[in-house]
Parts: sequence; C-alpha cells; structure tokens
Amino acid sequence: MAIKMKALKRESGTPHSALTELRTKGDVPGVVYGYQAETTPLTVSEKDLIKTLRESGRNGVISLELDGTNLNVVLNDYQMDALKGNFKHVDFLAINMSDELEVAATVHLIGESPGEKEGGVVNQPNREVNIKVKPSDIPDALEVDVSKLEIGDTLTVGDIRGTVSYELLDEDDFILVSVTAPRTQEEMDELEEVPETEGAEPEVVGGDEADKE
Repeated sequence: MAIKMKALKRESGTPHSALTELRTKGDVPGVVYGYQAETTPLTVSEKDLIKTLRESGRNGVISLELDGTNLNVVLNDYQMDALKGNFKHVDFLAINMSDELEVAATVHLIGESPGEKEGGVVNQPNREVNIKVKPSDIPDALEVDVSKLEIGDTLTVGDIRGTVSYELLDEDDFILVSVTAPRTQEEMDELEEVPETEGAEPEVVGGDEADKE
C-alpha cells in the first residue's frame, strides 16, 4: 500500500529568494510530472518527506495528495545541500501502477561466507543493480546469499538471474560480490611503503607569500 503524503501547489518561476524562504521554513520545493499529470511545481514538508522515505524506501510508491487529487508517484530525482545536508529540490514521477519501472535496487548481502571464516575478504564492488519491475513489486533490497562462497569465488548478476521474479537489466558479468584471499604480510608492507619521488625539490613554506611581497 502506498504511503500518503501531502503537497501544495506553488507558482511557476518562483524567485530564488522565495525558494530560500521556503527552505528556511522547513519546506522543500519540487515538481511532479509523468503519467496523467501536468508538470506542476509544488512544495512538501521536509519533515513529512523524510518520514515518508523512511517508511516507503527510496523506490517506494507514494500517494501524493495535491490539490484534492491523489497521484501515485515515486521519487525520481532530488538535490541535497552539501553543507546543511537537507533537501533542496525533489522531482516526483507520476506512474501507472500497471506499467513496469526501471529502478536501482540496493544489494544486501545475507549469510556468512565460509571463505570469510577462513580469513578471506568479502568484496562488494557494486552496491546497486538496475531492475525492471511493477511499482507494487519493487523490493526493499535485492538479497544476495553469500553462505556458499569460498575464497576465490565470485557471484555475478548471471548467477542470480533466475532466482528473482523481476528483470535484471545489468549484464551477466556484472559482479555483485567476491571473496579474495587475505593479503600476506609482504603485501601489507608494500602498501605501507611510500615511494619517494625522484628529483623532487623540498617545499618552501610560505614561498608564495614571499613572492607576493
């Protein structure tokens, strides 16, 4: 069931100063577009947005109440303030619940690898996979079982393609997890060594300031 959230319409072409004022009050400017929806500027409460995303997940379906109409939407894109860590802008995509969507699903490792018990290192080079699925069937995460992986083993998209009920869009050789042998002491020592740069001249502290004077 879609999580409900309210939104308010705002005027198109809102001045930058007005957008700043909205954010200061705890609101997030955004826009909704897509299936049976005109492109409409809006605002949502940042507090409600965060609560909704925690409940529904990044790819969850949201029932967005806007001007007396309920739209099934997903969070299509967003911008964050790098310094403050809050939302600057959100894009909602209105969807047809009967059509499949292409979304990125988080890869969640489950189980304990026998190779790790023997001292191996579990590597997860890719933490998301691209899938095609109906909105009502979007998973919270793609669970990948590592309980049979020994040292030297690798698990790819091709290995799990037939185990899920939705379409995996990445290539078969897309690596999800691997278990490598532990580094030897010699390899660790080599990583700790910092090679000296030949012909490097010593840095003159404050040299630039001296030149300016």
